[in-house]
Amino acid sequence: MEMQQPQAGDRMVLDTNIVLDLFVFRDEATVPLLQALKDGTLDWISTQPMRDELQRVLAYPQIVPRLAFYQLQAGDVLAAFDRHARLVTVAAKAPLTCSDADDQVFIDLAVAHQAWLLSKDQAVLSMQKRLLAHGVQAQSAIKTVAS
Repeated sequence: MEMQQPQAGDRMVLDTNIVLDLFVFRDEATVPLLQALKDGTLDWISTQPMRDELQRVLAYPQIVPRLAFYQLQAGDVLAAFDRHARLVTVAAKAPLTCSDADDQVFIDLAVAHQAWLLSKDQAVLSMQKRLLAHGVQAQSAIKTVAS
């Protein structure tokens, strides 16, 4: 499937691993996304339970040393989340079901808002064609944001 690119003003849903790549690991693949968020070009929507999940993940034993390595604290990552994400109401269950129940909330929100869904989770990416039928472009990264 050819990777599409979002347009300025598009809504985005980011799964927790993408958020970690963005604000903790500073993965090279997230550079265009970070720039678009800083510029206000993309509208990242999230929910309070998604933020709560991020907060839980930041306390995981495998993540805490990574935070220390990058000279970050969980509060730094949560502050970046708060700066860039717009909290919206939790979405109703979408007409599609993800094989990974933990990822369902991201699918529900993306479908409800006809938003882009960025995820590295194979359970989500395997649903690309079905999500597209519901107006959701799902992929693992973006290259640029068209104005």
